[in-house]
Amino acid sequence: MATQKMLKFVEVRRDMPTKRAADERKQDFNEIYAEYAKAKAEEQASRCSQCGVPYCQSHCPLNNNIPDWLRMTAEGRLEEAYQLSQATNTFPEICGRICPQDRLCEGNCVIEQSGHGTVTIGSVEKYITDMAWENGWVKPIAPAAERSESVAIIGAGPGGLAAADMLRRAGVQVTVYDRYDRAGGLLTYGIPGFKLEKDVVMKRFDQLVQSGVEFVLNCNVGEDITFDAIRGKHDAVLIATGVYKTRDLVAPGSEATGIVRAIDYLTASNRRSFGDDVPEFDSGELNAEGKNVIVIGGGDTAMDCVRTAIRQGATSVKCLYRRDRANMPGSQRETQNAEEEGVEFVWLAAPKGFVGGDKVEGVEVQKMRLGAPDASGRQMPELIEGADYVEKADLVVKALGFEPEDLRKLWGVDGLEVTRWGTIKAEFGTGKTSLDGVYAAGDIVRGASLVVWAIRDGRDSAAAILDYLNQSASVAAE
Repeated sequence: MATQKMLKFVEVRRDMPTKRAADERKQDFNEIYAEYAKAKAEEQASRCSQCGVPYCQSHCPLNNNIPDWLRMTAEGRLEEAYQLSQATNTFPEICGRICPQDRLCEGNCVIEQSGHGTVTIGSVEKYITDMAWENGWVKPIAPAAERSESVAIIGAGPGGLAAADMLRRAGVQVTVYDRYDRAGGLLTYGIPGFKLEKDVVMKRFDQLVQSGVEFVLNCNVGEDITFDAIRGKHDAVLIATGVYKTRDLVAPGSEATGIVRAIDYLTASNRRSFGDDVPEFDSGELNAEGKNVIVIGGGDTAMDCVRTAIRQGATSVKCLYRRDRANMPGSQRETQNAEEEGVEFVWLAAPKGFVGGDKVEGVEVQKMRLGAPDASGRQMPELIEGADYVEKADLVVKALGFEPEDLRKLWGVDGLEVTRWGTIKAEFGTGKTSLDGVYAAGDIVRGASLVVWAIRDGRDSAAAILDYLNQSASVAAE
């Protein structure tokens, strides 16, 4: 019925030229689309089989009670569905948009496994949370009682913000320190707006501010304030900085202009969407318009880069990946989206060097084949001798993944233990580090991973910090 109304609306309003007609068209479209979205959400939710073993729930890092909030949605009980979703997921509107559901809940849906197509769990989650915001069901946090203890969180990404939410609900005083001018971390500056609208992230930031969370932005720990000073001001500290150091590509010609890091390219695009002045974008240095673009890498960041380049009006966009499609670490759904938008994937191809002198003009590509599996079970790429060739390129984006920065050196911290990979060594399930009262969560512990895992880690560490504060209070009272 909603679809029929939408078609009729288009037919009747097509030729109305006046501003009043345009306003009416917009209002009518919004009303009809809202009805259509509601009908689709209820239809998809009603497809849930309510199976005895909900694999969708067990394959969700947050263990969301998916079957129950799907049932509530199918019954039109949207506010209850939202409250149930929010109980285990601090940011369901974000996860509904960017989680790789094909690898998590939807990929393990019983209906999907039986060949009838998955329940679109992510889109339903997005819908019920959008309705929650629209109807005013999302409110500032109001703790039952305030506590005197304060906790510092270093990093305003998903892990840090999830912990801030949980700690404020317990009445703890929370201060979040972050190097950027806006909260959100990669949610704000790393993920493109066509996947995650920035007003969605900013609404959560505003909610936390209204809930009493203090944000100290444009603050570089180690420069603007020392780590020891932060420890001295607060009763506990959570490190949730994420990993921002780009894995580099050392090859002949790699210093040429036109070869850029993925984080710089995506940040410039996102800042532009905020209306910021971005000289590197205006000059064309970080703008793909009219260029032959090559993105090197096969993860979700690479997919964000190729799809951004398409939207910027690139002449051509190619993605080089040294393995085949089946071995890509990124979401298959994202790969399919990129292909449909015009991205060409060059499988079993690795960069050998760059041509063009001071300004890149192409990538020298060496063809690969898959050999024996490594320790993880993935087949190792092997070089095919004599199969090199050159791919034309005006802009090359390196999307090879991220590594942790050396926080001990940057912050001048003694006694903070790290792993051989440079991530912080922390206790599983709590995030407790080698320093008393200091915890760590998210990518800085597990390495570059999914937003949903950062949220899970932030919530778990917040619970552990509350236990630590309670124990400290008990000792002080004796």
